[in-house]
Amino acid sequence: MRGFSLIETLIVLSLMMIASGIFFMSLQPALKDTRVTNAYNATLMTMRRAREQAIAERRVYLVTFNNAVTPNRITITQASTGVVTSTITLPTDITFRAEPGIPNTLAATPDHFGTGSPAIDFDQGVAGGAKNVICFNPDGSAQDVNSNTNNGVIYLARTGSLYTSRAITVWGSTGRLRGYRLYPNVAGGSIWRQQ
Repeated sequence: MRGFSLIETLIVLSLMMIASGIFFMSLQPALKDTRVTNAYNATLMTMRRAREQAIAERRVYLVTFNNAVTPNRITITQASTGVVTSTITLPTDITFRAEPGIPNTLAATPDHFGTGSPAIDFDQGVAGGAKNVICFNPDGSAQDVNSNTNNGVIYLARTGSLYTSRAITVWGSTGRLRGYRLYPNVAGGSIWRQQ
């Protein structure tokens, strides 16, 4: 007699299916974290691309973050022509949001911008500008819609998951972009760390 019986084959296949099910279930937290990281990277790279286009083409580019019911879209527009050059939509489970529990004192926020709310805040220091639009100039600097050099911060996270929170800050005078991730603090609470 050669080979395996049907019973032996079915037992082996069922054990393999159980093992693969356990393996895929254990991957879910890592996959969710990867989706947030990819959304953060896409947001940061979109903003950097707008700044680089402004410098390379010697034109003003607007980066608009929608703040609708589901704030998850970024649009890059060439200011003088109004032509939309790029639109990025984040995954459906990740939005621009300041998750409850993030540090909200001035000393604890990324680059000391804002108070941890609202999630999209490009109106730091000068009142009256639109909070969801940042303008990158040909010299690389960032301004609000009223042409005031202005700093800003944007938060993104998965709803209900504090430690998936990420932040991106913009220094108005240089246009420098810096990214942060929220971690549990050993002394208690949470702390932003530069990525």
